[in-house]
Amino acid sequence: MKMALVLAEQGRGWTSPNPMVGAVIVKDNNVVGKGFHQAAGGPHAEIHALKEAGDKARGATLYVTLEPCNHKGRTPPCTQAILKSGIKRVVAGMKDPNPRVTGGGLAFLKSQGLDVSVGVCEDACRRLNEIFIKYVTTSLPFVILKCATTLDGRIATRTGDSKWITNPLSRQFVHELRHTVDAIMVGIGTVVKDNPRLTTRLEGRRGSDPLRIVLDTHLSISPDARLLHLGSDSDTLIVTGRSAPAEKKRILEKPGVRFLALDDDRGQIDLTALVSELGRMGITSLLIEGGSRINGSALRAHIVDKIYMFYAPKIYGGDDGVPVCAGPGVNLMKESLSLKDISVHRFADDVMIEGYLKHQE
Repeated sequence: MKMALVLAEQGRGWTSPNPMVGAVIVKDNNVVGKGFHQAAGGPHAEIHALKEAGDKARGATLYVTLEPCNHKGRTPPCTQAILKSGIKRVVAGMKDPNPRVTGGGLAFLKSQGLDVSVGVCEDACRRLNEIFIKYVTTSLPFVILKCATTLDGRIATRTGDSKWITNPLSRQFVHELRHTVDAIMVGIGTVVKDNPRLTTRLEGRRGSDPLRIVLDTHLSISPDARLLHLGSDSDTLIVTGRSAPAEKKRILEKPGVRFLALDDDRGQIDLTALVSELGRMGITSLLIEGGSRINGSALRAHIVDKIYMFYAPKIYGGDDGVPVCAGPGVNLMKESLSLKDISVHRFADDVMIEGYLKHQE
């Protein structure tokens, strides 16, 4: 199963909205077939493993990180291929959490006489597909907040300069993160100050660009902003208030640029309504790379599932820089948001804290 988990990781960034899945076929203590789900719409992991195993699959055991599908989607049911191959035992890491799936794959295989078990390395299998699990069970995207700060909690100087707080290794990890999500979001302030591209740039290999989302209540973005002029396969979505000027929208309209109008409260977009709308659009995951206003708003709205907080070995040394979060905080320390399942990572001298918001329980 651990081998299957490693295989599944190879599909990260390419399978959305499908889960990442790895499969290993073992016969007489020898691995005779391996596979992983490579892209949405393509063959599932089990099919790749069965093809590699060929006739050796007869009488073998299939280890798969997720319950085999028993329904026809863009591809035929994997359960039928498993039966046809002569596999005698199936070990799944976890059951399929999708409530819309009719007919359990494991139950069907068991009814056909196969030896079936589930729950091997289940925690790792669930962590692998935390995005998929949240989306199929709530119809809401899995939301990640990423932030880079000095040790004394500043994400930019008083002039707005933030290049660069973290080192190149940390920044490369962020590009890996962009590759894994469906959408990335910033505020208009970040666009004005940094003029970012918000694309994925990986060393030595191709990456997947996420949908770029800009929160711009009054539609003040410059027509010359770089993220409006990219040779990218993904679009830029500008989220505005309902009173945004129609004339400015006509100026900005072009292939690859889309608009979404939502209600706003005193100039700030309703983030709860936004993530609901993104879910309806089929966006399964969202990475927030905004400034202090968006960070604070997202946390107060309780839309964040996971945090990556980078700490660079630097001290700003003043109280006039840009803080991690802006806006009203809590009255008492005991009311602060807490994280669970914490892990700590090093990127040379940078330290990254990874954790999940407890309020999501």
